[in-house]
Amino acid sequence: MVTRKWLDNEVSLDPIKELTVAVIGYGIQGSAQACNMKDSGINVVVGLRRGGKSWTKAETDGHKVMSVTDAVKQSDIIHILIPDMEQENTFRTDINPFLSDNKTISFSHGASIHWKWIVSPKNVDIIMVAPKGPGQRVRELYLDGFGTPSLVAVHQDYSKKAWDKVLALAKSIGSTRPGVIETNFKEEVETDWFGEQVDLCGGVHNMIIKSFETLTEAGYQPEIAYFECLHELKLIVDLIQKYGIAGMYNRVSETARYGGLTRGKRIIDQNSKNNMKQVLDEIQSGQFAKEWVDNYRKDSKIAFAKLLEEVENHEIEKVGKDLRKMMWPSDTIN
Repeated sequence: MVTRKWLDNEVSLDPIKELTVAVIGYGIQGSAQACNMKDSGINVVVGLRRGGKSWTKAETDGHKVMSVTDAVKQSDIIHILIPDMEQENTFRTDINPFLSDNKTISFSHGASIHWKWIVSPKNVDIIMVAPKGPGQRVRELYLDGFGTPSLVAVHQDYSKKAWDKVLALAKSIGSTRPGVIETNFKEEVETDWFGEQVDLCGGVHNMIIKSFETLTEAGYQPEIAYFECLHELKLIVDLIQKYGIAGMYNRVSETARYGGLTRGKRIIDQNSKNNMKQVLDEIQSGQFAKEWVDNYRKDSKIAFAKLLEEVENHEIEKVGKDLRKMMWPSDTIN
């Protein structure tokens, strides 16, 4: 299969210029995408539950805000950007009863469709535009005249125009400026969850803590261990993101280069890779999805509280809170 990619000059906004896009949800990703679309000249409405803080914020940002049901009735594309665990119920009660022929259901993550939490009717298009970055960055880069790359997919092409619409939607949020890449809902969900669990969140978090513990248990000062194991990580990741792994090695000291190249494989070894494969199996089989849904339905707050408590009470967090005040004294971070 040849990977398809599109750049800005290959895509037109015309397929959605005369349409109305309802952005459902106004969190970090929803607000960024809705504002980018509006600034691109797209007719945007925001669908929210009445009485929430998001309603006022969306109005302040210049959007026409209405109930989810009204937004669905008045729009051609329904872009669902509420949290995964809320999508099934909202779709069943506020979206599905008001769908008609040739409307388009759009997502920025494929979980609800892939795991069949949402089973939509056959007379609509189902598409996905998934920016590869947090909402704040999606907005910042758009305002800078660039954009965040996105993955794009068509799950159901009832109108035979779904690809035109998904590419236009990607252009409207700025993603075709760096470029968009074709995927499918299955691939997007499984790779996204895998990256979060073994690398971006779970893997990095545990590597930081274990390396910090190794130094402090050997008698080194916690503050020094914090700088070496956590603070400087961003500097290295920035180099990797810009120049690649080899490029990073060419921009650090010779000692760091030799030490990393000769010792790194002893830290993340074949056993680590075997564990990664097991995690991927759990994602592919649906085991993780079931576990996550079951825990969330029992109590969404408990699902995080106990798991986060261990991290929040760790020494690295206590040390880091004070050190971050030294580096960002005017911010309200902790």
